[in-house]
Amino acid sequence: MRNLMTIVVPCYNEEEVLPLFMEAIAPVRATLAGSDGSPAAGNMPLCDTEIIFIDDGSTDNTLGLLRRYNTEDPSVHYISFSRNFGKEAGIYAGLERSKGDYVVLLDADLQHPVEYIVKMYEILSDSTSPDQYDSVAMYRADRKGEGIFRSFFAKRFYRMINRISKIDLVDGATDYRMMTRKMVDAVVSMEEYNRFTKGIFNWVGFNTHWMPYHNVERKAGKSKWSFGSLIKYSFEGMFAFSTTPLTFSFTLGLIFCLLSLIFAVVVVIRTLIWGDPVAGFPTLFCMIMFFGGVQLLFLGIFGQYLSKMYLEVKKRPKYIIREKDDEKAAVDKNI
Repeated sequence: MRNLMTIVVPCYNEEEVLPLFMEAIAPVRATLAGSDGSPAAGNMPLCDTEIIFIDDGSTDNTLGLLRRYNTEDPSVHYISFSRNFGKEAGIYAGLERSKGDYVVLLDADLQHPVEYIVKMYEILSDSTSPDQYDSVAMYRADRKGEGIFRSFFAKRFYRMINRISKIDLVDGATDYRMMTRKMVDAVVSMEEYNRFTKGIFNWVGFNTHWMPYHNVERKAGKSKWSFGSLIKYSFEGMFAFSTTPLTFSFTLGLIFCLLSLIFAVVVVIRTLIWGDPVAGFPTLFCMIMFFGGVQLLFLGIFGQYLSKMYLEVKKRPKYIIREKDDEKAAVDKNI
């Protein structure tokens, strides 16, 4: 029996780049199926493919294109959300509904070069390999074309989260990866509402082979990731996989308490011996502002963890489906 590969593609307002994506992915699917007669097809088990597009509440003609692709090719599926739930929800929906023995996750903007899919499949399907990988993940070997500040903070993020958490993220790690069915099931079994997929991939374990690729510019359309949204995403990862900020708050609070006791003793001794009064208003004002700011910072940290707990216990769905291709097919059949 031939293997089946599911290609999961989250997309949001990607009508400009979707035709280019479909054009680029077609020869890859043909190679995997062995229908193009390429030499690469003889080095690996033949594999059928299906594509699951996740329309994350797009406001352009993305859904219209996905309907057309599904009509032209029944192996192209789509799920359309009732609104924009975010990329993490899109990834989860695609993995949850995937059926393949192998599942590859990539973006629609072609910044994840599709030609690597064949190589990834060769590695995972090689039964003679002593490593027997469960996942092949891609990381950017360079950040060519990326802004200086964005690149700087990205590098700092990877260093920071590796130090304060129990996960180990490769610098430049992306969501672009191929996984076996076993690993996909493990990722889907983690049903938390606040999701940081890069961390989840690492947390579930399994043997991962890392492959580098050079940064690629978006082929069409506009990026949905602003600098501010990336900063917010980095905090999501930090609060999702580390309690270090809470430990840091406790430690710093303890240090300040000890310093305040030492300072109080010094003031009392100096007053008794030299009769020197405590310094005046400027010093007092600065101290109040400083400690007030520290307290508000720590309250903000506690609030972030509390808000994550609040969202988890509400048990709201990660996404709501407005339309999907199998429902559309059932309606068309009844008509």
